[in-house]
Amino acid sequence: MTQGTLGIGILLLVAACEPRAASAQDEGFTVGSKAFTESVIIAEIAAGLVKGAGVDTRHRKALGGSRVVWNALLAGQIDAYPEYTGTLLTEIFPELSIQNETALRSTLAARGIGMTGPIGFNNTYAVGMQRDRAEALGVRTISDLSKHPDLRFGFSNEFMDREDGWPGLRAHYRLPQTRVTGMEHDLAYRGLSTGAIDATDVYATDAEIERYDLVVLEDDRRYFPDYRAVLLYRMDLTERCPRVVKTLGRLEGAIEGASMRRLNAEVKIGGMSEPRAAQEFLADRFGLDHEIRAPSTWGVLVQTTRDHLILVVISLGAAILVAIPLGIVAARRKRIGQLILGVTGILQTIPSLALLVFMIPILGIGAPPAIVALFLYSLLPIVRNTATGLREIPPPLRESAEALGLTPFTRLRIIELPMALPTILAGIKTSAVINVGTATLGALIGAGGYGQPILTGIRLDDIGLIMLGAVPAALLALAIQALFEVAERYLVPRGLRR
Repeated sequence: MTQGTLGIGILLLVAACEPRAASAQDEGFTVGSKAFTESVIIAEIAAGLVKGAGVDTRHRKALGGSRVVWNALLAGQIDAYPEYTGTLLTEIFPELSIQNETALRSTLAARGIGMTGPIGFNNTYAVGMQRDRAEALGVRTISDLSKHPDLRFGFSNEFMDREDGWPGLRAHYRLPQTRVTGMEHDLAYRGLSTGAIDATDVYATDAEIERYDLVVLEDDRRYFPDYRAVLLYRMDLTERCPRVVKTLGRLEGAIEGASMRRLNAEVKIGGMSEPRAAQEFLADRFGLDHEIRAPSTWGVLVQTTRDHLILVVISLGAAILVAIPLGIVAARRKRIGQLILGVTGILQTIPSLALLVFMIPILGIGAPPAIVALFLYSLLPIVRNTATGLREIPPPLRESAEALGLTPFTRLRIIELPMALPTILAGIKTSAVINVGTATLGALIGAGGYGQPILTGIRLDDIGLIMLGAVPAALLALAIQALFEVAERYLVPRGLRR
């Protein structure tokens, strides 16, 4: 089988394992959300409202940051998602200098995207500090921060790189602070409460502002724009399912700031699930009373295990099929071998999250980009160990096989590979363990798996959810390693076992 044919086979297998409705072009309506609680709640509300209109609806939760979800919308993998006008102006279209809503709608329409009217609240960025710390330093405005260059800032990772984030804020206010780190938004609040950091970025509707008794510093030089919440949707919905567009319009002006803060608090502080919070809002505001069946812990475990095994088994299996032949070539052809090991080594040095994101423009979101990224990330240990195992075969054995008149393929099959098998299996076990752990990051791009409860647990500060993903992931890694240990006993000749 050629490598091209193998590649096509891998992609077909990936497509077969991707759940139905992964493409928004299927019948029904698919809404996406970003990887923070408010976006998930709004998407749940939109999904519930559309479902109440009799349309089959799916919600792809917590897909990542603004660019990830925006690209998913452009690619047609989702039909709609909640967004903010300030994000559109400063993050999605920063180079266009859009001045008003009419120009924004025209820009979106040129890309086949429609926008509802504001759904009722302005969730602008702000900078927050612990009240006692701010009062002790006399800090009331963002400008006051310039008087305290030793303050430690901990901003969300997205805020660190956004056009409307830390770089622009620092320049606009001429802030001198250098002790600035990026972190998960939800972890930053805990950093404030423990004194690890002095200030972080907050959203106007964050429930944690009251929970942690924070002071929201006045934006006295008017840096942050309005962040009116809206819903973006694909304009082809007007032909495919016009009821959806009409239904989404019902959310215009429906969620005021106080209601959004209450919904966020019910989920992040009260422990209510996002679907339940959305259901209660829909019942109160629109008289819709959908039955919400929260998945059991066992149901979540079964689903995440299935998703994780799909990611691991396909990517690791493909890596074994490709890496062992590459290792054989690397062992027999020194110059080509250096190139093969160099390329696979470079792939290994790319941060796993970056490798996942690199796949999105090619394969979209969900399982396919995660599987391909994991496949690439699994190659090096198997290639290197295969080459090493073959090179370490004693020369006298090679010479004896040649003297017997055995063909190169026969020597490889009955002598060299069996002798190198313990080393090859060690490389496969290393790849398997790396693969299981790295696959948890697939949840950041909608691939599911054990990373889903881990990320949700981090977002909601729920240790139980974190453990629901972390413990099975560790057990799966141990189980796969044990499986290869058993396989080694049957595959490796008795005299060659370690």
